[in-house]
Amino acid sequence: MTDTAPERRALADRLEKSGVLTTPEWRAAVEAVPRELFLHPGVFLPVEGGRWRPVTAVGSDPAEWAKIVYSDRSLTTQLDGHLTADQVSDLVTGSPTSSSTTPFTVVDMVERLEVEAAHRVLEIGTGTGYSSALMCHRLGEDKVTTVEVDPAVSARADAALETAGFETWTVTGDGLLGHPRRAPYDRVIATCAVRRIPYTWIRQTKPGGIVLATVGGTWGHGTGLARVVVGEDGTAEGRITGRSSFMQARSQAAPPVSGDLSARTAYADSERQAEVPPTLLEEWMPAFLAQLAAPGAQFVRAATRDGAQLRYLFDPERESFAEFTAAGAAWTVRQGGPVALWDVVERDLTAWRDAGSPDISAVRLHLTDRSHTYWIEDHPLLIWQHHVA
Repeated sequence: MTDTAPERRALADRLEKSGVLTTPEWRAAVEAVPRELFLHPGVFLPVEGGRWRPVTAVGSDPAEWAKIVYSDRSLTTQLDGHLTADQVSDLVTGSPTSSSTTPFTVVDMVERLEVEAAHRVLEIGTGTGYSSALMCHRLGEDKVTTVEVDPAVSARADAALETAGFETWTVTGDGLLGHPRRAPYDRVIATCAVRRIPYTWIRQTKPGGIVLATVGGTWGHGTGLARVVVGEDGTAEGRITGRSSFMQARSQAAPPVSGDLSARTAYADSERQAEVPPTLLEEWMPAFLAQLAAPGAQFVRAATRDGAQLRYLFDPERESFAEFTAAGAAWTVRQGGPVALWDVVERDLTAWRDAGSPDISAVRLHLTDRSHTYWIEDHPLLIWQHHVA
Protein backbone atom coordinates (compact mmCIF):
# COMPACT_ATOMS: atom_id res chain seq x y z
CA MET A 1 0.00 0.00 0.00
CA THR A 2 1.32 3.42 -0.98
CA ASP A 3 2.09 5.74 1.93
CA THR A 4 -0.38 8.64 1.66
CA ALA A 5 1.04 10.75 4.49
CA PRO A 6 2.01 13.55 2.03
CA GLU A 7 -1.53 13.60 0.60
CA ARG A 8 -3.01 13.77 4.11
CA ARG A 9 -0.78 16.69 5.04
CA ALA A 10 -1.68 18.43 1.79
CA LEU A 11 -5.39 17.88 2.53
CA ALA A 12 -4.96 19.33 6.02
CA ASP A 13 -3.17 22.33 4.53
CA ARG A 14 -6.05 22.97 2.11
CA LEU A 15 -8.64 22.59 4.85
CA GLU A 16 -6.72 24.97 7.09
CA LYS A 17 -6.23 27.53 4.34
CA SER A 18 -9.95 27.48 3.57
CA GLY A 19 -10.77 28.22 7.21
CA VAL A 20 -12.58 24.91 7.75
CA LEU A 21 -9.86 23.26 9.84
CA THR A 22 -9.11 25.43 12.87
CA THR A 23 -7.99 23.23 15.79
CA PRO A 24 -4.72 21.28 16.18
CA GLU A 25 -6.55 18.17 17.43
CA TRP A 26 -8.64 17.87 14.28
CA ARG A 27 -5.62 18.58 12.10
CA ALA A 28 -3.82 15.71 13.79
CA ALA A 29 -6.81 13.46 13.01
CA VAL A 30 -6.86 14.47 9.33
CA GLU A 31 -3.14 13.80 9.03
CA ALA A 32 -3.39 10.44 10.83
CA VAL A 33 -6.46 8.79 9.22
CA PRO A 34 -5.92 7.32 5.74
CA ARG A 35 -9.08 8.05 3.76
CA GLU A 36 -8.28 5.28 1.26
CA LEU A 37 -9.02 2.63 3.90
CA PHE A 38 -12.62 3.80 3.91
CA LEU A 39 -13.14 3.66 0.14
CA HIS A 40 -12.78 -0.11 -0.17
CA PRO A 41 -13.55 -1.75 -2.55
CA GLY A 42 -13.85 1.33 -4.78
CA VAL A 43 -15.89 4.29 -5.96
CA PHE A 44 -18.13 5.36 -8.83
CA LEU A 45 -17.16 8.51 -10.75
CA PRO A 46 -19.88 10.36 -12.72
CA VAL A 47 -19.60 10.55 -16.49
CA GLU A 48 -21.80 12.09 -19.17
CA GLY A 49 -25.29 10.75 -19.70
CA GLY A 50 -26.01 10.10 -16.01
CA ARG A 51 -23.75 7.04 -15.94
CA TRP A 52 -21.03 5.98 -13.52
CA ARG A 53 -17.49 4.68 -14.05
CA PRO A 54 -16.31 2.14 -11.44
CA VAL A 55 -12.81 2.68 -10.07
CA THR A 56 -11.14 0.33 -7.60
CA ALA A 57 -7.83 0.55 -5.78
CA VAL A 58 -6.87 -2.88 -7.10
CA GLY A 59 -5.88 -2.45 -10.72
CA SER A 60 -5.60 1.35 -10.56
CA ASP A 61 -2.40 3.33 -10.79
CA PRO A 62 -1.48 4.14 -7.15
CA ALA A 63 -0.85 7.81 -7.91
CA GLU A 64 -4.17 8.14 -9.76
CA TRP A 65 -6.02 6.34 -6.95
CA ALA A 66 -4.46 8.64 -4.32
CA LYS A 67 -5.47 11.65 -6.41
CA ILE A 68 -9.10 10.46 -6.42
CA VAL A 69 -9.09 9.59 -2.71
CA TYR A 70 -7.78 12.99 -1.62
CA SER A 71 -9.77 15.08 -4.09
CA ASP A 72 -12.04 17.75 -2.68
CA ARG A 73 -15.29 16.04 -3.62
CA SER A 74 -17.77 13.46 -2.43
CA LEU A 75 -17.20 9.96 -3.77
CA THR A 76 -20.10 7.60 -4.42
CA THR A 77 -19.46 4.15 -2.96
CA GLN A 78 -22.77 2.37 -3.56
CA LEU A 79 -25.56 2.50 -6.16
CA ASP A 80 -29.16 1.36 -5.81
CA GLY A 81 -28.67 0.04 -2.29
CA HIS A 82 -26.38 -2.85 -3.25
CA LEU A 83 -23.96 -2.25 -6.14
CA THR A 84 -20.27 -1.62 -5.37
CA ALA A 85 -17.48 -0.76 -7.75
CA ASP A 86 -15.83 -4.17 -7.63
CA GLN A 87 -18.97 -5.86 -8.98
CA VAL A 88 -18.87 -4.20 -12.42
CA SER A 89 -16.24 -3.25 -14.99
CA ASP A 90 -18.19 -1.12 -17.47
CA LEU A 91 -20.18 2.09 -17.21
CA VAL A 92 -23.41 1.67 -15.25
CA THR A 93 -26.52 3.63 -14.37
CA GLY A 94 -28.01 3.92 -10.91
CA SER A 95 -28.87 6.15 -7.99
CA PRO A 96 -26.27 6.84 -5.27
CA THR A 97 -27.21 5.29 -1.93
CA SER A 98 -23.94 5.65 -0.01
CA SER A 99 -20.94 7.92 -0.36
CA SER A 100 -17.86 9.35 1.27
CA THR A 101 -18.68 12.99 1.81
CA THR A 102 -16.13 15.61 0.76
CA PRO A 103 -13.51 16.09 3.51
CA PHE A 104 -14.32 19.82 3.57
CA THR A 105 -17.90 19.06 4.67
CA VAL A 106 -16.86 16.35 7.14
CA VAL A 107 -14.23 18.47 8.87
CA ASP A 108 -16.46 21.55 8.89
CA MET A 109 -19.15 19.57 10.70
CA VAL A 110 -16.90 17.97 13.30
CA GLU A 111 -15.32 21.37 14.02
CA ARG A 112 -18.82 22.78 14.60
CA LEU A 113 -19.46 20.09 17.23
CA GLU A 114 -17.13 21.92 19.64
CA VAL A 115 -16.12 18.65 21.29
CA GLU A 116 -14.04 18.31 24.43
CA ALA A 117 -11.86 15.37 25.39
CA ALA A 118 -14.44 13.76 27.70
CA HIS A 119 -17.37 14.06 25.32
CA ARG A 120 -19.35 11.08 24.05
CA VAL A 121 -20.66 11.36 20.48
CA LEU A 122 -23.49 9.64 18.64
CA GLU A 123 -23.10 9.63 14.86
CA ILE A 124 -26.11 8.93 12.65
CA GLY A 125 -25.08 7.50 9.28
CA THR A 126 -21.73 5.69 9.47
CA GLY A 127 -21.31 5.56 5.69
CA THR A 128 -17.73 4.65 4.87
CA GLY A 129 -16.62 5.23 8.47
CA TYR A 130 -14.14 8.02 7.65
CA SER A 131 -15.81 10.63 9.86
CA SER A 132 -16.15 8.01 12.61
CA ALA A 133 -12.39 7.42 12.40
CA LEU A 134 -11.63 11.13 12.69
CA MET A 135 -13.76 11.32 15.84
CA CYS A 136 -12.20 8.14 17.25
CA HIS A 137 -8.74 9.64 16.78
CA ARG A 138 -9.84 12.89 18.43
CA LEU A 139 -11.85 11.45 21.35
CA GLY A 140 -10.94 7.77 21.71
CA GLU A 141 -12.82 4.85 20.20
CA ASP A 142 -14.97 4.19 23.29
CA LYS A 143 -16.41 7.72 23.11
CA VAL A 144 -17.91 7.26 19.62
CA THR A 145 -21.10 5.36 18.77
CA THR A 146 -22.06 5.26 15.10
CA VAL A 147 -25.28 3.91 13.57
CA GLU A 148 -25.77 2.76 9.96
CA VAL A 149 -29.03 1.44 8.50
CA ASP A 150 -27.50 -0.60 5.66
CA PRO A 151 -25.96 -3.88 6.93
CA ALA A 152 -23.48 -4.18 4.05
CA VAL A 153 -22.34 -0.56 4.40
CA SER A 154 -22.06 -1.01 8.16
CA ALA A 155 -19.95 -4.16 7.76
CA ARG A 156 -17.55 -2.45 5.33
CA ALA A 157 -17.21 0.56 7.63
CA ASP A 158 -16.60 -1.65 10.67
CA ALA A 159 -13.89 -3.56 8.82
CA ALA A 160 -12.24 -0.32 7.68
CA LEU A 161 -12.31 1.09 11.20
CA GLU A 162 -10.64 -2.05 12.54
CA THR A 163 -7.99 -1.85 9.82
CA ALA A 164 -7.38 1.76 10.85
CA GLY A 165 -6.97 0.60 14.46
CA PHE A 166 -10.35 1.62 15.92
CA GLU A 167 -12.69 -0.89 17.58
CA THR A 168 -15.56 1.51 18.04
CA TRP A 169 -19.28 0.95 18.59
CA THR A 170 -20.60 0.38 15.06
CA VAL A 171 -24.33 -0.35 15.25
CA THR A 172 -26.57 -1.55 12.42
CA GLY A 173 -30.06 -0.08 12.72
CA ASP A 174 -32.34 2.87 12.05
CA GLY A 175 -30.39 5.94 13.12
CA LEU A 176 -33.59 7.94 13.54
CA LEU A 177 -34.07 5.97 16.76
CA GLY A 178 -30.59 6.88 17.98
CA HIS A 179 -28.93 4.31 20.24
CA PRO A 180 -30.39 4.58 23.77
CA ARG A 181 -28.20 1.81 25.15
CA ARG A 182 -25.15 4.12 25.14
CA ALA A 183 -27.00 7.34 25.99
CA PRO A 184 -26.76 10.03 27.15
CA TYR A 185 -24.46 11.73 24.65
CA ASP A 186 -22.77 15.11 24.72
CA ARG A 187 -22.99 15.49 20.97
CA VAL A 188 -25.11 14.07 18.14
CA ILE A 189 -24.05 14.46 14.51
CA ALA A 190 -26.00 13.24 11.47
CA THR A 191 -24.35 12.59 8.12
CA CYS A 192 -27.69 12.12 6.39
CA ALA A 193 -30.49 14.60 5.78
CA VAL A 194 -33.73 14.41 7.77
CA ARG A 195 -37.08 16.09 7.30
CA ARG A 196 -36.86 17.19 10.90
CA ILE A 197 -34.64 16.34 13.85
CA PRO A 198 -36.08 13.26 15.61
CA TYR A 199 -36.97 13.92 19.22
CA THR A 200 -35.21 10.66 20.15
CA TRP A 201 -31.92 12.45 19.45
CA ILE A 202 -32.91 15.29 21.78
CA ARG A 203 -33.95 12.83 24.49
CA GLN A 204 -30.63 10.98 24.25
CA THR A 205 -28.54 14.16 24.52
CA LYS A 206 -27.42 15.70 27.82
CA PRO A 207 -28.67 19.19 28.72
CA GLY A 208 -26.25 21.63 27.18
CA GLY A 209 -25.37 19.11 24.48
CA ILE A 210 -25.36 19.90 20.78
CA VAL A 211 -27.25 18.20 17.95
CA LEU A 212 -25.99 18.90 14.42
CA ALA A 213 -28.04 17.71 11.45
CA THR A 214 -29.05 18.63 7.91
CA VAL A 215 -32.78 19.38 7.83
CA GLY A 216 -35.32 20.14 5.12
CA GLY A 217 -37.41 18.18 2.69
CA THR A 218 -36.64 15.49 0.15
CA TRP A 219 -35.85 17.57 -2.93
CA GLY A 220 -32.09 17.03 -2.94
CA HIS A 221 -31.52 20.77 -2.55
CA GLY A 222 -32.84 23.49 -0.28
CA THR A 223 -31.63 21.94 2.98
CA GLY A 224 -29.79 23.56 5.87
CA LEU A 225 -27.39 22.56 8.63
CA ALA A 226 -29.22 22.91 11.95
CA ARG A 227 -27.30 23.34 15.19
CA VAL A 228 -29.43 23.11 18.32
CA VAL A 229 -28.58 23.07 22.01
CA VAL A 230 -30.61 20.82 24.33
CA GLY A 231 -32.14 22.54 27.35
CA GLU A 232 -32.79 21.34 30.88
CA ASP A 233 -36.53 21.09 30.07
CA GLY A 234 -36.01 18.59 27.24
CA THR A 235 -36.51 21.10 24.45
CA ALA A 236 -33.84 22.29 22.03
CA GLU A 237 -33.22 25.59 20.31
CA GLY A 238 -30.78 26.87 17.74
CA ARG A 239 -30.41 28.04 14.18
CA ILE A 240 -29.62 27.03 10.64
CA THR A 241 -25.90 27.72 10.26
CA GLY A 242 -25.80 27.50 6.46
CA ARG A 243 -26.47 25.36 3.45
CA SER A 244 -25.86 21.63 3.71
CA SER A 245 -26.52 18.67 1.42
CA PHE A 246 -26.58 14.99 2.34
CA MET A 247 -28.40 11.89 1.14
CA GLN A 248 -31.82 11.53 2.74
CA ALA A 249 -32.20 9.13 5.65
CA ARG A 250 -33.51 6.00 3.97
CA SER A 251 -36.57 5.62 6.17
CA GLN A 252 -37.60 9.19 5.25
CA ALA A 253 -36.73 9.17 1.55
CA ALA A 254 -39.80 9.84 -0.57
CA PRO A 255 -40.30 7.75 -3.72
CA PRO A 256 -40.14 9.99 -6.79
CA VAL A 257 -43.42 11.01 -8.39
CA SER A 258 -43.83 8.87 -11.49
CA GLY A 259 -46.43 7.82 -14.01
CA ASP A 260 -48.59 9.97 -16.24
CA LEU A 261 -48.26 13.47 -14.78
CA SER A 262 -51.04 14.81 -17.01
CA ALA A 263 -53.42 12.25 -15.50
CA ARG A 264 -52.38 13.29 -11.99
CA THR A 265 -53.28 16.89 -12.81
CA ALA A 266 -56.39 16.29 -14.93
CA TYR A 267 -58.88 17.81 -12.49
CA ALA A 268 -58.03 21.30 -11.27
CA ASP A 269 -60.06 23.41 -8.88
CA SER A 270 -58.50 26.75 -9.88
CA GLU A 271 -56.32 28.36 -12.53
CA ARG A 272 -54.54 31.73 -12.42
CA GLN A 273 -51.31 33.50 -13.25
CA ALA A 274 -48.55 32.86 -10.72
CA GLU A 275 -47.35 35.98 -8.96
CA VAL A 276 -44.01 34.32 -8.22
CA PRO A 277 -42.31 32.14 -10.89
CA PRO A 278 -41.98 28.48 -9.86
CA THR A 279 -38.40 28.52 -11.19
CA LEU A 280 -37.57 30.35 -7.95
CA LEU A 281 -37.84 26.93 -6.30
CA GLU A 282 -34.67 25.89 -8.13
CA GLU A 283 -32.77 28.31 -5.87
CA TRP A 284 -31.58 27.10 -2.46
CA MET A 285 -33.26 29.42 0.03
CA PRO A 286 -36.67 29.57 -1.71
CA ALA A 287 -36.61 25.76 -1.91
CA PHE A 288 -35.90 25.58 1.83
CA LEU A 289 -38.81 27.93 2.59
CA ALA A 290 -41.16 26.04 0.28
CA GLN A 291 -40.41 22.81 2.12
CA LEU A 292 -41.18 24.54 5.42
CA ALA A 293 -44.47 25.83 4.00
CA ALA A 294 -45.49 22.51 2.41
CA PRO A 295 -43.44 19.77 4.12
CA GLY A 296 -44.97 16.88 2.17
CA ALA A 297 -44.69 18.44 -1.27
CA GLN A 298 -42.31 17.33 -4.01
CA PHE A 299 -41.00 19.59 -6.76
CA VAL A 300 -40.92 18.06 -10.26
CA ARG A 301 -39.45 19.50 -13.47
CA ALA A 302 -40.57 18.28 -16.89
CA ALA A 303 -41.09 19.37 -20.49
CA THR A 304 -43.64 18.67 -23.21
CA ARG A 305 -42.67 16.98 -26.48
CA ASP A 306 -42.39 20.36 -28.16
CA GLY A 307 -40.01 21.59 -25.45
CA ALA A 308 -42.39 23.71 -23.38
CA GLN A 309 -41.34 23.96 -19.72
CA LEU A 310 -43.48 22.40 -17.01
CA ARG A 311 -43.11 22.53 -13.25
CA TYR A 312 -45.17 20.72 -10.62
CA LEU A 313 -45.71 20.51 -6.89
CA PHE A 314 -47.23 17.23 -5.71
CA ASP A 315 -48.29 16.33 -2.18
CA PRO A 316 -49.31 12.66 -2.43
CA GLU A 317 -50.42 12.38 1.20
CA ARG A 318 -52.79 15.34 0.87
CA GLU A 319 -53.79 14.40 -2.69
CA SER A 320 -52.99 17.91 -3.89
CA PHE A 321 -51.05 19.36 -6.80
CA ALA A 322 -49.98 22.56 -8.50
CA GLU A 323 -49.10 22.50 -12.21
CA PHE A 324 -47.18 25.36 -13.84
CA THR A 325 -47.03 26.14 -17.55
CA ALA A 326 -44.74 28.77 -19.01
CA ALA A 327 -46.11 31.39 -21.39
CA GLY A 328 -43.21 33.65 -22.25
CA ALA A 329 -42.00 35.22 -19.01
CA ALA A 330 -45.27 34.45 -17.22
CA TRP A 331 -46.44 31.21 -15.62
CA THR A 332 -49.96 29.84 -15.28
CA VAL A 333 -50.70 27.71 -12.23
CA ARG A 334 -53.50 25.11 -12.00
CA GLN A 335 -54.23 23.73 -8.53
CA GLY A 336 -56.23 20.75 -7.38
CA GLY A 337 -56.96 18.82 -4.22
CA PRO A 338 -57.82 19.78 -0.63
CA VAL A 339 -54.76 22.07 -0.29
CA ALA A 340 -53.96 24.93 -2.68
CA LEU A 341 -50.24 24.20 -2.51
CA TRP A 342 -49.02 27.17 -4.52
CA ASP A 343 -51.17 29.64 -2.56
CA VAL A 344 -49.41 28.47 0.60
CA VAL A 345 -45.89 28.50 -0.85
CA GLU A 346 -46.33 31.71 -2.84
CA ARG A 347 -47.55 33.60 0.22
CA ASP A 348 -44.38 32.72 2.14
CA LEU A 349 -42.06 33.42 -0.78
CA THR A 350 -43.67 36.84 -1.22
CA ALA A 351 -43.27 37.61 2.49
CA TRP A 352 -39.64 36.49 2.29
CA ARG A 353 -38.89 38.79 -0.65
CA ASP A 354 -40.70 41.67 1.07
CA ALA A 355 -38.42 41.06 4.08
CA GLY A 356 -35.35 41.59 1.91
CA SER A 357 -34.71 37.93 0.98
CA PRO A 358 -32.76 36.94 4.12
CA ASP A 359 -30.29 34.06 3.82
CA ILE A 360 -30.86 30.58 5.23
CA SER A 361 -28.65 31.42 8.22
CA ALA A 362 -31.39 33.80 9.43
CA VAL A 363 -33.67 30.84 10.25
CA ARG A 364 -34.09 29.89 13.90
CA LEU A 365 -35.74 26.75 15.27
CA HIS A 366 -37.21 25.44 18.52
CA LEU A 367 -37.93 21.75 19.10
CA THR A 368 -40.19 20.02 21.60
CA ASP A 369 -41.60 16.52 21.81
CA ARG A 370 -44.77 17.78 20.11
CA SER A 371 -43.74 20.38 17.56
CA HIS A 372 -40.94 21.99 15.60
CA THR A 373 -41.08 25.72 15.09
CA TYR A 374 -38.99 27.64 12.54
CA TRP A 375 -38.91 31.41 12.20
CA ILE A 376 -36.98 34.39 10.88
CA GLU A 377 -36.53 37.01 13.57
CA ASP A 378 -38.38 40.34 13.30
CA HIS A 379 -40.63 39.01 10.53
CA PRO A 380 -43.92 37.78 12.06
CA LEU A 381 -45.20 36.41 8.73
CA LEU A 382 -42.20 34.11 8.42
CA ILE A 383 -42.95 31.43 11.00
CA TRP A 384 -43.73 27.76 10.49
CA GLN A 385 -44.88 25.19 13.04
CA HIS A 386 -44.83 21.46 12.31
CA HIS A 387 -46.73 19.31 14.77
CA VAL A 388 -45.29 15.84 15.41
CA ALA A 389 -47.86 14.56 17.90
